[in-house]
Amino acid sequence: MKQYDYLIVGAGLFGAVFAHEAKKAGKKCLVIDKRDHIAGNIYTENVEGINVHRYGAHIFHTNNKAVWQYVNQFAEFNRYTNSPVANYHGQIYNLPFNMNTFNKMWGVVTPAEAKAKIEEQKAAAGITDPQNLEEQAISLVGTDIYEKLIKGYTGKQWGRPCTELPAFIIKRLPVRFTYDDNYFNALYQGIPNGGYTAMVEKMLADTEVRLNVDYLADKAALDALAEKVVYTGPVDAYFGYRLGALQYRSVRFETEVLDTDNYQGNAVVNYTDAETPYTRIIEHKHFEFGTQPKTVISREYSAEWKKGDEPYYPVNDEKNGALHAQYKALADAEQGVIFGGRLGEYKYYDMDKVIEVALDVAAKELA
Repeated sequence: MKQYDYLIVGAGLFGAVFAHEAKKAGKKCLVIDKRDHIAGNIYTENVEGINVHRYGAHIFHTNNKAVWQYVNQFAEFNRYTNSPVANYHGQIYNLPFNMNTFNKMWGVVTPAEAKAKIEEQKAAAGITDPQNLEEQAISLVGTDIYEKLIKGYTGKQWGRPCTELPAFIIKRLPVRFTYDDNYFNALYQGIPNGGYTAMVEKMLADTEVRLNVDYLADKAALDALAEKVVYTGPVDAYFGYRLGALQYRSVRFETEVLDTDNYQGNAVVNYTDAETPYTRIIEHKHFEFGTQPKTVISREYSAEWKKGDEPYYPVNDEKNGALHAQYKALADAEQGVIFGGRLGEYKYYDMDKVIEVALDVAAKELA
């Protein structure tokens, strides 16, 4: 008899949801994590009384009522609405692109005027069948908005020019011909009062958790403890990169405490010119409408991932898609191991989708 039913590798959202469901089903779990904290990339830590999102802004949003009800067992959510702004050489524009943006850019007032301006610029650019991100963006919002608000930012984000990026990356870009600047078109949205770490703590209540444990460094001994493994680390690392490494984009954060109660007046400000080295500045207190005397900001720098860095965004191009398909075949054939989450499935997942998939996997597994 093994000591545990499940060894769950990773104390992030997928692992925590699975652990919670397994515990409810009477299973014994051990959750391990390489880091010195739970909650994975949604980890929040208290600095000057402010819940700081250590690994970048995480704003919960979903249209899935079941997922919303599920997370509300573990936290009470506030009414935070994501309305980022773009700073282009000191000019401020509303995001997502909406009538406020078009008015500031062109002086237009009606949706018809805005659409006519976009059509005029699209025609002038001669784009009929967009082949890359630049052409796709111009066909959606025109040349001016592309040049000021997309080109520099996207180039920094992906580390390559927009002409070398696939069109599909920007196809989901919200473009609104209303004065609505709520970024997410989601029925439910907010930030958990008290931060995400407290929420994940409740998910993992009464489950054994061991931190600072490197699963792949001690795999055989750890595998021997449990009947089955739920693995949420990088799928290519699990197989020793035997087919080659999958590509990611990484992010570097420069966080500082400032002796002012309000630095930028908004939680998220994107810097869309190419000259500013960072992509955005997060002011964490605004996520929870903080009134603390000080503030904490984080500048985000996008970077090419290399082994040892934190992998953030999968590079979902053809080459990496083909390589992942090979790793997925290996993962599917691996007995007694469930691969899940952003890294285990090499997918860019929003938080609600991670929860939805984890609940689905747990229901099938524990049935």
